[in-house]
Amino acid sequence: MASRESGPQYKLQITAGPTYDTSTHTIVHVNTDSNLCIETEHAKVNLCLRIQDYNGLPDSSPRTHAHFSHPTRINDQYSLAISFVPKKGIAGNDLVLGNDLDRPIRDRLPPGSSYAFKFIKWWVDPGLEGDIYADQPYIYGPCLSSWNYFRVCGKEDETENSDMEIHEAVVEEGGEGSGQAVREELQIPEDNGLRQKFFLDEQKRKVFEFEPGRVYKADFGNPYIGFSGMISSFPFLLERPSYVKSNWEADFTIRIPGFPVPVTKYIDEKNHELRYILKNKSNGDIYFVVLFTLLMQKEAQAEPGAEPPKDESASGEAEVD
Repeated sequence: MASRESGPQYKLQITAGPTYDTSTHTIVHVNTDSNLCIETEHAKVNLCLRIQDYNGLPDSSPRTHAHFSHPTRINDQYSLAISFVPKKGIAGNDLVLGNDLDRPIRDRLPPGSSYAFKFIKWWVDPGLEGDIYADQPYIYGPCLSSWNYFRVCGKEDETENSDMEIHEAVVEEGGEGSGQAVREELQIPEDNGLRQKFFLDEQKRKVFEFEPGRVYKADFGNPYIGFSGMISSFPFLLERPSYVKSNWEADFTIRIPGFPVPVTKYIDEKNHELRYILKNKSNGDIYFVVLFTLLMQKEAQAEPGAEPPKDESASGEAEVD
């Protein structure tokens, strides 16, 4: 058996864009004060990604962010924060965030995977639905019950452009402008945990509509899922990796209580990516895709992101402002 030192080493690269097609993606600059702006015929999205102990590409990325010093975020391992303006109405029960893959992974899943998924549904997000053994495996959660923090804001014509910015402030539960009246009318609890529980009821999700032209803000993150060392092939991704001193040595392990998995055993040339997607599950509209890719050392060194980036735009549909 090859030793750890002689085995392949990996580096995490994160890109995002408006479609599954990676040619429309641009590098996500983790832990920086820049929004990634993605606009399509479906929506306008500002996206900001923060990761504790980040050691991926670009190499110049800060290891952490002041976001994690906020009293409500000190235990979180990551934060995917967005501001979101639909261009047409979206039924509350149809907007989902989750993971999907193009090929089956059932022959790559470690023993106990079904237990792990049940554990996540019980402990992390009871609203999850999915099939990790399908030909195209997926796990999606309704945004209204999955987002950790959710803010309903005013219409675009009520707000200034700065209200779409999310990198300078922590997204708090609540409402602002006419968005506060929306929450009150639907009797949405002001506490984030109670709001998540409230929207586990499908009928209550069906009453809610994401209105065209209204600004919504959300933050998705928790203490249970870490991305400082990427776990590919597993759409349920529960892990808490720890980096050793070498820049290329990483302990890629899923750490669920009673269920540790050394992930590098399951990585190959077909299974080294994981994507997060915000989509409409009824009509298939995609609002953004975030792709986490494990690159082997030689690939990572050849990537433009291995050096301080010079051109931060891609495809004309996604750009960093």
